[in-house]
This record gives sequence, structure tokens and C-alpha cells, in this order.
Amino acid sequence: MRILIESMFDKALTLERSTKKFILFFLDVILISISYYLSVGLSRNNIIFDLGILNIFHYAAVLLSTIVLLYIFNLYREVTRFVSLNVLITTAISSLLAGVLCFVSGLILSTTYAGVATSIIFALLLCTTLGGLRLIITSYFSSRLNIHKKRVLIYGAGSAGRQLATSLMSGGEYFPMAFIDDDKSLEGASIQGIKIFDSSKLKELVSDKSIDKVLLAVPSISRAERKNIISKIERAGVAVQTIPGMADIVSGKMKIDEFQNVDIEDLLGRDPVPPISELLEKDISSNVVMVTGAGGSIGSELCRQIVNLEPLVLILYEVSEYSLYAIEEELHTFCDNNCLSVQIKPILGSVCDRFRLQSVMSHFKVDTIYHAAAYKHVPMVELNVLEGINNNIFGTLNTAMAAVEAGVNSFVLISTDKAVRPTNVMGATKRVAELVLQGLASKERDICFSIVRFGNVLGSSGSVVPLFKKQIRNGGPLTVTHPGITRYFMTIPEAAQLVIQAGAMAKGGDVFVLDMGEPVKIVELAEKLILLMGLELKTEENPDGEISIKFTGLRPGEKLYEELLVGSNVEGTVHPRVMTARERFLPWEELDKYLIKLKIACQNKDYQVIREILGALPTDFSPTEKFSDLLCDKASVNDETIIAMKKGNDL
Repeated sequence: MRILIESMFDKALTLERSTKKFILFFLDVILISISYYLSVGLSRNNIIFDLGILNIFHYAAVLLSTIVLLYIFNLYREVTRFVSLNVLITTAISSLLAGVLCFVSGLILSTTYAGVATSIIFALLLCTTLGGLRLIITSYFSSRLNIHKKRVLIYGAGSAGRQLATSLMSGGEYFPMAFIDDDKSLEGASIQGIKIFDSSKLKELVSDKSIDKVLLAVPSISRAERKNIISKIERAGVAVQTIPGMADIVSGKMKIDEFQNVDIEDLLGRDPVPPISELLEKDISSNVVMVTGAGGSIGSELCRQIVNLEPLVLILYEVSEYSLYAIEEELHTFCDNNCLSVQIKPILGSVCDRFRLQSVMSHFKVDTIYHAAAYKHVPMVELNVLEGINNNIFGTLNTAMAAVEAGVNSFVLISTDKAVRPTNVMGATKRVAELVLQGLASKERDICFSIVRFGNVLGSSGSVVPLFKKQIRNGGPLTVTHPGITRYFMTIPEAAQLVIQAGAMAKGGDVFVLDMGEPVKIVELAEKLILLMGLELKTEENPDGEISIKFTGLRPGEKLYEELLVGSNVEGTVHPRVMTARERFLPWEELDKYLIKLKIACQNKDYQVIREILGALPTDFSPTEKFSDLLCDKASVNDETIIAMKKGNDL
């Protein structure tokens, strides 16, 4: 019988709207007739209907007037399977008026069925039957639709969680099975008929109720708190998504049910420290500022934050035409939307072109430079040693010397944790770039040179996180070089903000080190991403999982662990996440001799001498293997091999 009823209702869904309205009209006629018959019988205590002509006319008048009222109140325009409280109120008002018309028409016709009791009972029965019919249809279709919805838990029973539940109940994709909240006093209570459970029951609920996803509805908590919550959800082995931030919801940019994947920043649980406004403004506000590598990950974020501080001019110096175009367009749009009068000057140029650099700095009378231009991809620099040295070392030297000659006040070098005891060419070149600034700082007193060193930034062009997400979308596997590899991570906005503040604290030759928090194991990061995107890790113990992790081996020059300090001489500053380190360096006169030798060795492509010079400098350079440069005979195909290959193709 149940199957037959379900089949009938499912077929009813496919009917034309006009047919559905006729069926509802037909059912209403039956219910009005039953209500009239019962009201007469109950008021007279007699179930036998008198078929006198006046009584029949009275019944017809009541039936017709009630149908007209239902049309007047637009009850046949409503989609019955989505009945709201307003529809039920309208039904009640229509029933009340129908009762009044029942009494009035009885008086006019002088029928024996006229009376106050009959009219009141008729109104009550009519409201119950008509409203009940619509509620039954709504409840049935809701339950049928909920079967096909994804079953979710809402984490957070606050105002955001309640709004989300309301939105989901009227939607067609998700059905909230329960609320989860850390407030133990709420356990056992219900919101909109949805029960609240303590967070300790999360894993049990996921299993018992076959939960597909957890929706995080706590937009105002700190990142540290979000990390703890996400860890609980992760242990429950279920996917998680989050609602937009409260600012986006209030401003109307996003709706509360526009779910987003959990940010990788939430997995780190690192809350940014409020900036010191005096440090942010010191070298930027009302100054002419230049950013080299302005189209890169760090350079572009520096530019975004700099325009907010309203310099007179912001010079974007970039070798990539498209990157320069993209950041210039973005900044112009931002300035227009926020009524900022910053002059933005896009300059195409390489840091290897000293004449170009000096011309730009002198022409615009630059006050402050943030030198972010560098080749930072470890394997790529290993394969292109000469270009890595030319760009990272001599490019920094060119930019610094041009700044001295142009009378620049402040010069900040963006460095990396890979410069500490480097095992790769990229790290060694960045350490030599640091030595260049330290050496010049001991010689030049009219310009303030400083270095800011930090680890990996999330979302950068070479970051592992975008790679993992792409690999997950493609079905895996996720590639990790080694099970034990760890890295420090920081968000790009926080890194850029700290760079600006650190540079403002410089006195000359300072090496600033940013507090990166705790290092993260890359394999654990990969596992978390798999689980939080609703997938299972495929292992020997779980061969039915969707995504596996593949270990590819350490790449040339890659370290298991990164460090931030060469020595142990580190001191705090006025900012809790910026430290200053006292590290070895060479006086400029001595360093200059090494740089001249290095330049000649690069021109001669003498890789052995290059390696010796990088090792002789105070870099602690200890390469794990021979150079892999593609133009080095020992690492690439030689001329005879190429000739033989060409001859083979000709045959």
C-alpha cells in the first residue's frame, strides 16, 4: 500500500501545474463538503442530512463562497509542497470568513441549518482539513526530497548555524541531521526541530547517521579555535566545508549557504598579530616606493599592502610583461574603488640591467625599495645555475648599487630560510645576496640596508598546497618527496605585512627573521587535505580509498628540514613575530674580490670554480651532489651525443 501511495505521489510531481491545481481544487471541494456535513451533524446532534431545497441551496452557497475565498486569497497560486506559515495563516483567515458567510447565508435563506454553532464548527473543521491537507502534502514531499539530500551536521548552534539550518531546510541539496556545539549547556536542546549534540559525540553521529559532510557555521572564531574544531572533524573521517566570513555575509557579497572549502590557513591555526601602524607607515606613507619582482607572489602582495598606506608613487618593477600587466590592473581598480590617489608606474625591466635600475630610481627619486625579485624554485635553479647566480646575486648587487647611486633611503631584501646552511644553489645564491647587503651596509652610511628572512608562503607560485589540490582534482596521487620532510609556512599577507614592519625597524645591515610558528610535516598536510575534501586515503591497509600518496624522493639540493638562523644570536624586537639575528658577514672590500672571481667564473662557465667560491664564502654551502646545470657537460648530453641523435633522426 505504501509503495502504491509513494508511486502516486511521485507521478503527481510530473503532472502539469494546471492538473495539479485541479486535483487540489477537487480535494478542497470534498473537504469543504465533509466539513459542512460534520458541522451540521455535530451542531444538531443528528448525522442524517435533510435534503430540503433551502438546505441544499445553503450547502451550495457555502461551498461556492468558500471556493471564491480560497481564490481571492491566492491559495491556488502557492506551490503546495512548499507550504509556509503564511499559507496556514491565510487558510485560517479564509476559514473564519467562510464560517461568517455560512451564518449570513443561512439567515438569508432562513434554513434550518443556520446558526452560530454550525458556523463556528464549520470554520474550525474547514481550517483543520484544508490546512491539514496542505501540511500532509508538504511533509510528505519534504520527507521524500530529504531522502535524496546529502546528510550534514552543522557545527555551531549560534545565530549563523540557525540561519544556515533555515536555508538548508528550504533548499534541495542538504538536510541538517543535527547541530554540534562545544557549549555543553546546549546539549539535548533543539532548534527548529533539529537536536543539538556535544562535540564529543561527533564521530558517533557521523557513523550512526551516515553523515556526508560537516558544515562549519562559526564565522567569527579565531584560527586557533578553527584548527581545533577541524582536527575533531578530521578524526571523524568526514568532509568539511565552511560558510563565508560574517563580513562577506553582512555586506551581501556572499550568501550563508555558499559553502567554501576549508582554507589551508585554518589547518595551521595561526592567527595574525595586529600590525604596528607607525612601522607600516614609516617608509611608505607620502614616499616614493619601488618593488622589484612586483608581479610575483610576495612582490604583488607587498604592492597591495603598500597602496593601502598611500605612498606618493608606487613603482612596479617586473621582467614579466603579463605579470606586470596583471598587478597594475588590479592595483588601479583597487585605487579607483577606494578613492586612493596613488600614482602607479609599471616598469618593465630586469634586475640584471643596472643602467635601467639606476635610471628608474633617479628619475622617480625613489625613497624605499623592497627587493623581491629572485629565482626561488630550488630544482629550476639547480638546472640553471648561471642564471640563478646572475639573477639572485648580481641582480641584488645591481639593485643595491643603483640604489646607492640614486640616493635611496631604505632598501629591504626579501630572503628565504633556504639561505641558512644551504644544500642547493638557490639557497646559496640567496645567502650571498644577504652577504652583499651586509657588506654594503658596513660601507654605505647614507642608505639603510636590511634583510628579512622567512620560510614558505601559502599559495605562492611554487607552493605545495595548490599542487596538492590540483592532484586531488585529477584523482591523485599526491606526490611528496619524503615521508619525513617538514616545512615552515606563513600566509602571503602576513609575510608581506611583517616585511614592511621589519624594514621600518632597520638601522643598517640588520638580518630580521620572522616567527614562522611550528614546522609542518608535508605528508600530514597531504593527508589532511585528502580527508577534508571528503575523500579517503588509499593505503595498503585501505585499498578502497580514492587518493594515494606517492613518495618521489628528495629532489636535487632539497633538505628534509629548513632552518631560519645561521647562529644562535637572536634577539626580540618591538614586534612579537619579528626577531633580529647577528650573523657572520664579510667586509665589502673582501666580499668584492669574491664577487669579481665569481663573475669571471660564470662568464667562463667554470662550474668547479663557482662551486669553490660559493663554498669559500661564509654561506655554509654543502651541496648534496654535483651541479645539475643543463649546460654542464657532466650533467647534460654532450655535443657528440646530440650530433649522433640528429644523424639517427636523418636516417
